[in-house]
Amino acid sequence: MAGADLDAVMAIENVIYTHPWTRGNFADSLSAGSACWVMELQGVMVGYAVLSCAAGEAHLLNLSVAAAWQRRGLGRALLMYVFDLIKKNNIIVLFLEVRVSNTAARTLYANAGFREIGVRRGYYPAYVGREDAIVLEYLPGRACE
Repeated sequence: MAGADLDAVMAIENVIYTHPWTRGNFADSLSAGSACWVMELQGVMVGYAVLSCAAGEAHLLNLSVAAAWQRRGLGRALLMYVFDLIKKNNIIVLFLEVRVSNTAARTLYANAGFREIGVRRGYYPAYVGREDAIVLEYLPGRACE
């Protein structure tokens, strides 16, 4: 991902989330040196991922697939790319948060070998009030297939 990709990233982000990241969130991630990728198929951006790494740990901040391309295994493909990267870089643990209501993502992560380790109460903005986040952990030594 580069600054030139942000219009296409925001076009996806604004469609698939009720409370999307801002352009500034993505720009800040790029500026901070987070690992940011886009996935393209047939010359069209179909997804992206943002990963922050430090001290042998990684935090998956965003993994998204365009609405028209969902349910085709692309989220899993992006996640497998992240897994390959963290293994190559000797990352010992990968964390992420996911909305309690995001059953598709929770299923993807559970099937990939993540385990629930906690809850962040009121972590996400919601239409009314706030929504809890499930905190997930992935240990690269575990099977993810």
